[in-house]
Amino acid sequence: MPQPKYRKIAVIGYRSVGKSSLTIQFVEGQFVDSYDPTIENTFNKMVSVNGQDFNLQLVDTAGQDEYSIFPQSHSMDIHGYVLVYSVTSMKSFEVVKALHDKLLDMVGQMQAPTVLVGNKKDLHMERVIKTEEGKKLADSWGAAFMESSAKENETAVEVFKRIILEMEKADGNAPPEEKKCAVM
Repeated sequence: MPQPKYRKIAVIGYRSVGKSSLTIQFVEGQFVDSYDPTIENTFNKMVSVNGQDFNLQLVDTAGQDEYSIFPQSHSMDIHGYVLVYSVTSMKSFEVVKALHDKLLDMVGQMQAPTVLVGNKKDLHMERVIKTEEGKKLADSWGAAFMESSAKENETAVEVFKRIILEMEKADGNAPPEEKKCAVM
C-alpha cells in the first residue's frame, strides 16, 4: 500500500461566503449555522481518492477583499487552492477574481491547481451569479468549477476530492483518461 501523500490546501474568498462552512462540512460532516468571522483555522483529514490516501491539511483563511494584502502563508507550501464565492453576492464574485490574480502573482506561476466554488446554491431566490458565469471564469483560469451548498451538504466532499485530482494532474499523476479511437 503506497504511503499517504501530504497535501496542503488553502480555502480562500471574500468574507461570509461559506469557506468555514464548506471546510467543516467536509472535515466533520456538519453544518455550522452561526457566523463567527475566521482569523485562520487549520483542519486535518485523511481521504482516499482513486486508491491513494491523502493526508490533507486545510487552511481555512480569513475573509479577504480586493484590497487585502495576500498573506505569504497562503502561498508557501500550498499545493492547491479552493477559491470560494457566494452565488448570492456579486461583490464576492468580483473579489475572487482579484484574489486569483494576487495568488498567481504570489506563487509566480501562470496557473496553480484551483477549484472555483460557487457556494450557497441552496439560496435560489437570492442568486445573482449564474452557473454559466462561474464556469466561464473557471475555464478562463484553466481551473475546475463546482457549485455547492455547505448547508445542504451538497458537493462538500466532491470539492475537496476535485482539488486533489487537480493537484495530481499538476504533478503529472492524472488518472489515465479513456483513449478514444476513430477509424476514418
